[in-house]
Amino acid sequence: MPVMPAAFIGHGNPMNALEENRYTQAWRAFGRSVPRPRAILVVSAHWYVHATAVTAMPSPRTIHDFFGFPRELFDVRYDAPGLPELYEEIADVVRPTWVGADVDSWGIDHGTWSVLRHAFPDADIPVVQLSINALKGFDYHLQLGASLAPLREDGVLVIGSGNVVHNLGGVSRALPDAGFDWARRFDEEARELMQLDPTEVARLDGHRDFDLAVPTPDHFLPLLYLAGVAGATGTTADVLVDGYAYGSLSMTAYTVGMTPPASDGAGFAAPLPDEPPPDGANI
Repeated sequence: MPVMPAAFIGHGNPMNALEENRYTQAWRAFGRSVPRPRAILVVSAHWYVHATAVTAMPSPRTIHDFFGFPRELFDVRYDAPGLPELYEEIADVVRPTWVGADVDSWGIDHGTWSVLRHAFPDADIPVVQLSINALKGFDYHLQLGASLAPLREDGVLVIGSGNVVHNLGGVSRALPDAGFDWARRFDEEARELMQLDPTEVARLDGHRDFDLAVPTPDHFLPLLYLAGVAGATGTTADVLVDGYAYGSLSMTAYTVGMTPPASDGAGFAAPLPDEPPPDGANI
């Protein structure tokens, strides 16, 4: 089995699951370009809990972890199988870090299925999620990402799903395809580090725009998992697609271990719902 690449996807708001735009086209091109994985392991911003855990159920449920969106989004199902035995492989490869097995509480959240619905639309590849431990610092997540790197040699595609810049309180509907100056500065610094020395993105908490770009760490932390994979393998990242949405969201995505495929998609990121305000909708 070929060594799998790895990726970080800026997923934006869950309406991207239903849209065709330049971001979703890039995700689709990515899915078509990678060798068929044995399993997909996703670190999603939306499983942010006080523990490190892995889903270990044979049939994970589709989780609609948001509100205020159209009915058609709640009707989406991504019925990929799970792979319970992958838990043991992950637990072994990350030792001495402890990781628990979640057999019934989580599933596949929208940070995962909104991307995979485009990248792997047949939903026939097993999907497993790794939680983000909210009690741990940046170096823990960077090292955990590095520990996951050997799984790529066994056919596991590792994907982080979040947003480098994610400030829902700063959203401006007047800027559907643009970023505020502070958002661009932070995103561009992250891009430079990912392309030169990925492990240094863990030091971005000292950036002058960090508090605006990362008011909460949940969406930023999945990037550290890809940075850890890159650092463990002595490689750097390439940009899959980049851009901004509503002033305060970065849609930048990266790959490691592959040449990013060309994509000719066009169009803005998916529109936000009118109600409730974005920072109350868990997007």
